[in-house]
Amino acid sequence: MKYTTEIKVNVPLDEFIKKMDNVENLKHWQRGLVSAEHISGDPGELGAKMKLSYKFGKRKMELIETITKRNFPNEFHANYTSKSVHNIQQNYFEKTNDGFTKWTSNSEFLPLNLVMRILLFLMPGTFKKQSLKYMQDFKNFAENGTSVNNA
Repeated sequence: MKYTTEIKVNVPLDEFIKKMDNVENLKHWQRGLVSAEHISGDPGELGAKMKLSYKFGKRKMELIETITKRNFPNEFHANYTSKSVHNIQQNYFEKTNDGFTKWTSNSEFLPLNLVMRILLFLMPGTFKKQSLKYMQDFKNFAENGTSVNNA
């Protein structure tokens, strides 16, 4: 399943990138994030791997992030793999005419088991809605300093 989401964030591109490219800020815009642990490579650089642990109510989830392209301030691409799905993310950032930032995210989800294949087929909107929620949470953090940590 593939889709594209987009949002305008009312901060200049350089400020946007400073907030986006800081692992300490993840907790402020990724709901449910419990920890982010560096695994291999140079942190934040091409090929680096990080384990992201989330908790949503009683449900726990771990993802392995692998950075596949790092070309700030214009692009950041990464793959996220869990036991049930492989997610390919391509993120593009551009300065708008009014001096703010447009964030475009291309997402592709590849199921790794039958249950996830069924979920992707039956509820594709749920995945897009979650992507938009993360983008909105980042926007609120970047513009207003609003954190979802402990939300």
